[in-house]
Amino acid sequence: MEPGPWGVCEETAILHGGFLLAARLTQPRPLRELRKADWPRVGPPITDALGEIGTRCPSPLQHSLWKKEAVAIVWAKVLLPAPPAASLDQGWEQDDFFSVGRMIPDLNHTVLFELVKALGAPQLFVQLLLALPRDVCRSELEHLVEYIAGETSPSDIRFFLDVWWEVMKHKEGQEDSTVSMFSTLIRQHGCETSLDDGLQPPKRFKGDPGSLNDTPAATSLLMVLIEGLKQTYRSITLPRMKCYALANLVELLSVFTELEPESSPLPVTEYLDKISCVVSLWTRDTESQFHHRELDEKVKEAERSLNLLSMVRLSREELFVGLGFLCSLLHAWEEELQGTLNSSEELCYETYRFLDTLATFGKKLVCFSESRDLGEDETYVVLELTQITKRFLKEISVSLKGKDLDASLVSSVAMTIIEQKLDRHVEMCSIFVSEKTWAFSKDWVDCLVKNKALFQKPELVLKLLKMLVNFATSRQDKEAQELQMQVTKAIVECYTELSLADKNKVISGVLASWGGPGLSLNLQVVMEGFQEDLNVTFNQITKSVSDQGLTRAVASVARLMLLYPEATVKQVCNLAVVNLGAHQFLAQILCSFPALSFLETHNDPGRPCSLVVRCLEEAVWGRISTVREEEQFLEFLAFLMQPSSAAPLVSPAEVTKAFVLPYLKSDSAQIELSLQILSKVLGVQSCSEEHWIKSCHPFPLLLSLCKLLDGYTKYWHQPRDQLFPSLETKDLLQNILCQLCEVVRPETVPSPELWVQSLAWLHRKVALLDWTIGLRLKKLYGDHFKNEVPATLFEICTLPEDEWTSQPLPAYGLGSGLLAWMECCCVSTALRETMLTLLTVNVDNPEEVNLFSKGFLVALIQVLPWCSHSEWKRLVHVVENLLERQILHVPYTLEYVQYMPLLNLRPFACYLQFSVLFLRGFQLLCSSSCSTWLPAEAWLHVVQLYCSTMTDLLGSIKNTAGPPLHPAEDRTSTQEVSFICIQMFCHLLHVAAMLPNKECGEPLVVVALEILSQYEAFSSADTSPSNTLRRANERHFLESITDNVGDEALRGTLLQKLSKLGARSAGEPA
Repeated sequence: MEPGPWGVCEETAILHGGFLLAARLTQPRPLRELRKADWPRVGPPITDALGEIGTRCPSPLQHSLWKKEAVAIVWAKVLLPAPPAASLDQGWEQDDFFSVGRMIPDLNHTVLFELVKALGAPQLFVQLLLALPRDVCRSELEHLVEYIAGETSPSDIRFFLDVWWEVMKHKEGQEDSTVSMFSTLIRQHGCETSLDDGLQPPKRFKGDPGSLNDTPAATSLLMVLIEGLKQTYRSITLPRMKCYALANLVELLSVFTELEPESSPLPVTEYLDKISCVVSLWTRDTESQFHHRELDEKVKEAERSLNLLSMVRLSREELFVGLGFLCSLLHAWEEELQGTLNSSEELCYETYRFLDTLATFGKKLVCFSESRDLGEDETYVVLELTQITKRFLKEISVSLKGKDLDASLVSSVAMTIIEQKLDRHVEMCSIFVSEKTWAFSKDWVDCLVKNKALFQKPELVLKLLKMLVNFATSRQDKEAQELQMQVTKAIVECYTELSLADKNKVISGVLASWGGPGLSLNLQVVMEGFQEDLNVTFNQITKSVSDQGLTRAVASVARLMLLYPEATVKQVCNLAVVNLGAHQFLAQILCSFPALSFLETHNDPGRPCSLVVRCLEEAVWGRISTVREEEQFLEFLAFLMQPSSAAPLVSPAEVTKAFVLPYLKSDSAQIELSLQILSKVLGVQSCSEEHWIKSCHPFPLLLSLCKLLDGYTKYWHQPRDQLFPSLETKDLLQNILCQLCEVVRPETVPSPELWVQSLAWLHRKVALLDWTIGLRLKKLYGDHFKNEVPATLFEICTLPEDEWTSQPLPAYGLGSGLLAWMECCCVSTALRETMLTLLTVNVDNPEEVNLFSKGFLVALIQVLPWCSHSEWKRLVHVVENLLERQILHVPYTLEYVQYMPLLNLRPFACYLQFSVLFLRGFQLLCSSSCSTWLPAEAWLHVVQLYCSTMTDLLGSIKNTAGPPLHPAEDRTSTQEVSFICIQMFCHLLHVAAMLPNKECGEPLVVVALEILSQYEAFSSADTSPSNTLRRANERHFLESITDNVGDEALRGTLLQKLSKLGARSAGEPA
């Protein structure tokens, strides 16, 4: 039966029997008058009763609880004698202790103290003592001192010193139910206590029983202990007990006074050594009360002895009383103890503790004397005590570390602290993961597996991983592999429970230690099944991008990232490119691991390289095969450089050095993708004051781009088997050059002098290239260099000489001014507007206008094949501007007009002239004089530019005319638009008929069909009476023109379209 709250049970009945037998043995005196000398005769029945209760308890813990219960009952009986008979009726109802109290005869302190001595239970005695009200507690301790001081025996001395030691080791807040009930019981009866018992009723009772913080009562409690030693020290004869007494006194004066500085705790290794040493001493010492205890009990007790808490401090006066007493004791016992200690082969615990505390005390004394303002008498005491302490320790030859401290014992102690979660178990985990000599023993592995939760810290996981790798490289046998598996599993489980930030710390450590391969470099167990695990994990992620939360996906990848970072990153990079639509989600996953911004050195510390960039190079670069993959790669890269809510994983500089600089050659297969990447990175804002472009050799980079741009001047004459970026890339290249001129500023070079030198170097190099390239660098050049153009440009422009200068160019002879002017218009929108403003044409001189118009057409045809789409759009704007200003003369002939149209064509004159200008241009371009000028592949580009302009013209015509209206609404320029569409259609077919390359038909078909669709929309909206006849005549005319087209595919498609127009026209009402 378990002990109840003072309830009567089988165990209390046995205890009752023991006391009845003891009471008979004391007759005729009652037990409350028992003397110390009578205990050997009277005590056995009581201790036998407790022994019998112990045999009935199912566990040692239950037995210890009953010991405490018995001592509490006895002590309560001592403090609370039997109530008068008149209160019996009330006692049954109100007093929880009534039943048990009536069973036990009245007792005195002799029974209490001798019982506790017999049980060897000073700790539980102190627990109950300190649960008493303050005044009662002090009184009871004084009773103990008085008891010990009379007829003192060696066992009395031991008991007193044990109680003292337990008082100092006591920690509040660890009271069990028995202690709490005992405290409550005494407090409930406190005011009723008879004054004859020597117990003054306390003025008030605190909720925190016996708190050591209550001064001055708490410090007076400590002084009672010192007073007790003063009264009994002459009875201490054994050197061992003298060391014990001195250790207690020194510890009290060290910890519970102002000598104790606000210092940090012992280093954990020293702390472990001390506990191990104490355990070792107890294990060897057969006289120690802890000799037969299990290891975990020894470790717990040793830890208690090292973790004294200074809850209260003696006053300065009390301190010096204690110091004076200590000084006299050391003087009295010095010679005897020195002789005993030096002649002893081994330390016992008491001597070890005395020497250890004395050494610490000596250091504190020195600090105290140096940091406090002491009086003359105080200085004398401190100085004398310091000298005697030094002298005593100097004469002692024995080592405090003990002999042959077994390494296996130290490891067992550490593991016990961890498993029992004792006070400094967290710090002990750091030693556990660092001591290579302990690692991978059976106990070590068991401790790790059982206590995984304690190792869930990034620094511990990292140390365990290093330990694991060291073990794996030193042992490869079957047993070692099994241990590896166990430990790897435990470590991965610890890692899995970490926060994402802590996981990144671990990954950083793994990369710093083993680089990209991570653990796979040395752990074969990691590689077993890894690839399958990798594939399964990413299959699940990529199949449910929209459903699976980012947190879950990151958690899945984190484990793979720990085991084999490089392979995991490569898998992410590869899937980001080939898996449609998954690139942004995968980029988010990757950016969740900022640890991957790790820089590898690869035996070249001066040129570190990003792990992620290398993985991109090896897993993706050179394998991109479709436009979609290129787009995903670019977006993936952009996200890594500028994630929405994380730190960038790669820098623009790293990307530029890896994917741009090595490939800026016209014959590189990756040149176009590299330029797209460069455009992306230039759009990334610099995170620091110093722009990232500074580290990417900006001036050589500019020169490389200029050389690429220069290559376009020979674009159509490059060897067919030679790689060169397409004309579509020319616009991108020009934009990049413009972006670079914006970001490359004087701040991007170390000094102003170097900036000027760099500009001069670039200017010299660019002077060897096409002259228009220098114009593109004007923003970079600033006022350092003027715009250098062919001299003939000055013939048609009024160029300010402070900004412009001429240079002799053999290719630009007489009459080439318009060509140079038009090339300037292609460079940029701003320069185009400048050229239009500075152009000088005398419109009052017919001959000059005619010459200008003919020269313009020739120059336009010369420039057209080399134009990119953006350049051509700028020239189209030039044509429109000159036509609107009537500087450019384009007469409109009537070759495709059957009759004089009585229409208002003035709003559309510019579009008609533009169409005719194109026709005249192609007539010149396709003439015999120019037949060999362009290679076959150039014609498709020319036709594409022409078709894009015709499409834009159609849109402009529609905007000018407005949408075709329904019959009920006002008539608009439907006939005019229909007429213009017919003219453009005829001009288009004329151009198609002249083209030497018949493979250019597809874009022409598309535009021709667009023209016919627009014609149909506007002609069908015409509600005039003659509309039906006019549409029939126009359709017949269009069919006759189309019949003459030589290209069968083009002719067939257009006739089919015209037949549908005719069918709809026939179905309309007349």
